[in-house]
Amino acid sequence: MIKRRFWAVILIFVSLLIGYFVYSTENSTSKFKFKLGLDLNGGTELVYKADLTKASTTPAEVKTSMDVLRDVIERRINVFGVSEPVVRVERVGFTGGDNEQQLIVELPGVTDIEAAVAMIGATPSLDFKLLSKDADNLSKELEKASSTEEKAKIAEKMFEYTGITGKLLKKSQLEFNQTSGEAMVALQFNTEGADLFAKITKENVGRRLAIFLDGDMKSMPVINEEIRGGKAVISGNFSGSAGIKEARSLVNNLNLGALPVPIELISTQVIGASLGKNAVDTSVHAGILAFIVISIFLIVWYRLPGLLAVIALAIYTAINLAIFKLIPVTLTASGIAAFILSVGMAVDANILIFERMKEELKRGRELGDAVKEGFARAWLSIRDSNTSSIITALILFFFSSTSMVKGFALVFLIGVVVSMFTAITASRTLLLAIRNDKAGRLLKFLFGAGFKK
Repeated sequence: MIKRRFWAVILIFVSLLIGYFVYSTENSTSKFKFKLGLDLNGGTELVYKADLTKASTTPAEVKTSMDVLRDVIERRINVFGVSEPVVRVERVGFTGGDNEQQLIVELPGVTDIEAAVAMIGATPSLDFKLLSKDADNLSKELEKASSTEEKAKIAEKMFEYTGITGKLLKKSQLEFNQTSGEAMVALQFNTEGADLFAKITKENVGRRLAIFLDGDMKSMPVINEEIRGGKAVISGNFSGSAGIKEARSLVNNLNLGALPVPIELISTQVIGASLGKNAVDTSVHAGILAFIVISIFLIVWYRLPGLLAVIALAIYTAINLAIFKLIPVTLTASGIAAFILSVGMAVDANILIFERMKEELKRGRELGDAVKEGFARAWLSIRDSNTSSIITALILFFFSSTSMVKGFALVFLIGVVVSMFTAITASRTLLLAIRNDKAGRLLKFLFGAGFKK
């Protein structure tokens, strides 16, 4: 008995330390502050549509292109020092095809849309295209074309896609022509890009290879021989001091990451800090109210075990909040809703245990035996119900295409796992610490349930 009470005291002491950690780290300088999502912290959300019609043909290529695009945008944003930016890829709609992808950019604390767009738009898209063998005939057709759409279609046919884009770029640097002194931008591709560049130049000697930046053709040199090593040069448009400045800016932008595919801004949304604060305050109040209502129910209906369950619930809450800070979990409105829901579900295990204990006491068992048997009989139900909840949360997290559902699933998953831990440790330890095989009428009454003796 003394040993069980010792462990109960240790459990409560450790829980108090965890609670103090959660409370004390919520200041402006702590690295363990709660990480709030855009809907709670305020900021700007930008939604871009990626043009994958030419860059990718298979689901694997689509995924690679979008992953590179996300990494490039993240790298670009981080240079500007935006706190906790979120860049994610989403499929358009539930039945959207592989080529229908969106890039969602969340910038907490940034409320100037123009500045936010400038962060993204300053990164150029880089493409290498071969001049068509039928370029002369297409030029004549272009001169005869009357409508803008017809001209655009013909102009598009004048160049052949090679697959060499910014996603294959390793680095760029500023160089100068030793003869003319003109600035040039030297490009170095990665291994995949170098192999592809060598293959393209080997198979197309004598043809022109155009270099496009953001759809604007910068140069169109003739391929004289196979070029190995993955090196290329952009030249011809960087004369004078203004040209050098432009070339240096281009080098910096390309090193930050050339976009592997073109993107188009399709929507923007600004969430004010006051709106986020209201959402946080409302969610916190809802959580506190839920905890109070559940606690009143447990104490009124289950008496002393209910009080111990409230203590276990407080331990559960402290552990959850500490995990949110340590991982860290980005808390959104949906995540807070999942946490509040998990608080209610965390009581399920205790209720199952208490009901089984009540049945054992009605059968005439001693209090100590009733506590042990109640846990033993309730465990299978607790295990199965929580396992099904864990499976559901995992499916939601891994198969959902929206961050809102993923956030809900992650918080819910953590809540279920922690509730299992507190049910088989905290609740059980506290109950066994106060059990008494020679319980009197008062203790038996306190271990009863409902309004009857």
